[in-house]
Amino acid sequence: MKILITGGAGFVGSHLADKLIAEGHSITVIDDLSTGRYANIEHLEGHERFRLIIDTVMNQSLMEDLIRDTDRVFHMASAVGVRLIMEQPVKTIETIFHGTDVVLKFCSRYRKPVLIPSTSEVYGKGASVPFREEDDLLTGATDKHRWAYACAKTLDEFLALAHFKETRLPVVVVRLFNTVGPRQTGQYGMVVPRFVHAAMKNEPITIHGDGTQSRCFGHVLDVVEGLTKVLDTPACLGQVINLGNDEETSIKQLAEKAIELTGSTSELHFVSYDEAYGEGFEDMQRRVPSLDKARRMIGYQPTRSLADIINDVIREAKGSSAAGSTNA
Repeated sequence: MKILITGGAGFVGSHLADKLIAEGHSITVIDDLSTGRYANIEHLEGHERFRLIIDTVMNQSLMEDLIRDTDRVFHMASAVGVRLIMEQPVKTIETIFHGTDVVLKFCSRYRKPVLIPSTSEVYGKGASVPFREEDDLLTGATDKHRWAYACAKTLDEFLALAHFKETRLPVVVVRLFNTVGPRQTGQYGMVVPRFVHAAMKNEPITIHGDGTQSRCFGHVLDVVEGLTKVLDTPACLGQVINLGNDEETSIKQLAEKAIELTGSTSELHFVSYDEAYGEGFEDMQRRVPSLDKARRMIGYQPTRSLADIINDVIREAKGSSAAGSTNA
């Protein structure tokens, strides 16, 4: 097939491009490189079934041409990371919603199957753990910028499902839970690369809050396996599906695991949320997905553990350091 990946130079999008190329598909990536990196897809340049376009999904005439000429769309372009959301809330909302609106409009016009990734953030301050797709959503007040991302993604979901309801657009929404692994950077607050890179340098590892807050980390290769399966499964159309890993760990335990696996002498340094993000920042204590629906509908089963994830990030970081030394 001919497949379009928006945001395909990003962390998840680039791994998705690798998988689809390996399966024999022809891939077009559009990315403005605002948060994606050319290095993520540089190895695909020159491949006869790969094309990179450096532009924005806001370019409507270009997007119409690309979507008309493709068989399906993975809309991975988005603003990412808590720090970016806190620092640039206007850009966050505009990038997420306007970009999705453009993609859905042309997918609807030309009847193209499309995957819309959402986020575990939409569950907000929900207390019913594990989070199930049919749960009520509870976010904070609108003067807390931390919730702008969750609300913009929730609006994405409403819009995608409205297209399905009105015209039976073949669309599926996937809520991703803390996807991590090689190629992810700590630039916008992503915790795993931030902890691993600090540990490898024996620098203090900064933890926001008291570290008892827990998350579930899914390896990007497990997640992209699920992404392709949901769009291949007709029963998934018009559905919202959680993807990730349901192995729960506290942020303090994550930091300790990074220290253990790197053989680091790093110490833990705790700072308040207010100090890290400004006064009034709100966070959720636990974020655990129910994967029952994904298991039932696509046979989804993550196979890589947290230790696997950290070791993969360590290997990549060592490879980058070695390459840098060689080039120097």
